[in-house]
Amino acid sequence: MTAINTIFKEVLEDIIPTQHELTLINDIIKQLKRLLDEKAQQLNISYTKIEPQGSTGIKQTQLKNDFDIDLFVGLNYELYKPKYEGLSKNKLKKESKKDFLNLCNNWIKKSLTAKEFRNPRLLYAEHPYVTIDYVSENYKIKIDIVLFFDLDLDFINNYGPVTAVDRSPWHGRYIKNNLTEEQKNDVRILKQFFKANHCYGDKSAVGKVGFIGYSAELLISHYETLQNLFSNFNLLKDNPIDFHNRSINDLRKIQHFQNDYLIISDPVDKNRNVASAISRKAYKYCNQRVKEFLDNPNKKFFVMEEIPEINISTMDRSLVNNIFIVELKNENTEKHYTINRDKLYSIGDNVKSKGEKEVSHAERFGKIEFEVYFEADREDYNIAFYCEYPEIEKSYLRRGPPIKDKVHLDKFKQRNSGFFEKDGYLWVKTIRDYDTFKDYLKDFIINKIPANLRIVNLSNAKETVTRSGKRSIYVLVNMVLPFI
Repeated sequence: MTAINTIFKEVLEDIIPTQHELTLINDIIKQLKRLLDEKAQQLNISYTKIEPQGSTGIKQTQLKNDFDIDLFVGLNYELYKPKYEGLSKNKLKKESKKDFLNLCNNWIKKSLTAKEFRNPRLLYAEHPYVTIDYVSENYKIKIDIVLFFDLDLDFINNYGPVTAVDRSPWHGRYIKNNLTEEQKNDVRILKQFFKANHCYGDKSAVGKVGFIGYSAELLISHYETLQNLFSNFNLLKDNPIDFHNRSINDLRKIQHFQNDYLIISDPVDKNRNVASAISRKAYKYCNQRVKEFLDNPNKKFFVMEEIPEINISTMDRSLVNNIFIVELKNENTEKHYTINRDKLYSIGDNVKSKGEKEVSHAERFGKIEFEVYFEADREDYNIAFYCEYPEIEKSYLRRGPPIKDKVHLDKFKQRNSGFFEKDGYLWVKTIRDYDTFKDYLKDFIINKIPANLRIVNLSNAKETVTRSGKRSIYVLVNMVLPFI
């Protein structure tokens, strides 16, 4: 047995769920099914099936101590179809949301009468779903109960899903039917690697979204073994994975695939790229970690630890001067972390695009990079920025129209005194709105930050206040900048 295989075997022993855990989850699911069915009969509500999905459901690719349960409740689309006939996609979404909301409030929530099921609450993705906590002496388990339209696979292939989660049960069936027990264990080890290296799911520390569970399962399905996947991991960027036997050229011609960094087509829906949300940053950092593991196999690559707080005093002085931090506290706990995260990424993208160039396209603060880091359980959110030129000249030369362009030439001269000719163009000395990145950042953030996020600190890295702020700088400096 090779050193790598020995490590995989040891990691699996640490992370595979116990029989007690499997029995507990199964018992909870049975109880939920019974309660939902009893209430459905009382209310004369029709449903097609109640089925556990996700890694703890029919896939069985969960890790030890992973108790979250996704219970999917199927609805017969034919019963709802008449009221949706002729509606645009947007109107259909709105109408289906109303129907799901009604069922969540009047059926799902009212079914959860057992004392172990606490704090039922509505959450929203593309449509409402119910989240509850199962609480016993030794466990607190989060359970999502999700309604979906129980569609045939032919319908999904021909028309697409009605809601985003309509594919999910078919994902579960695909993994259940196409992965061996050994491959499911490889998925477990792979997910542990992604989590230990902070590149997993929508809480990825590197990039907006890292590798999700379904993408991990499909990677093993395609490459067959974890060892083979790791050997080919550096080729993922240029070797799209397609379960519908299309050529690379054909995949790249699909319009909504063209801007995706990685491509892993969905076996259930040929028009969906499972990897569309996986960020370039997450892949690049993860690829480096895979390379380091292959070069020097060690179990430490699978050990989950908190991201370190960077020691500012040990950083190179020139780098410190180029790093800025915005530390925030969420004061509205009803705001889902994905809403806050997405808003901060949008702000970061705007700071970068507007900060790198003046309106006239003249260079401004040079190269700007950023990363969002949050700890949702503490309601801490941060954006760490790298700015190439934190202080710039108070004025710059703005280029006007070419001298031969008589129409625009006259207009430029009328609007700008002090113009001069150079290299075939008119130019004018222009005073900048901002000559320090910190002032620019401060005004931009204050104008754009949502009301629920309170600014704790906005400063140069030297003045970072919070532990999560120091972690965000660590992520930027050690997990992002080296791979830009």
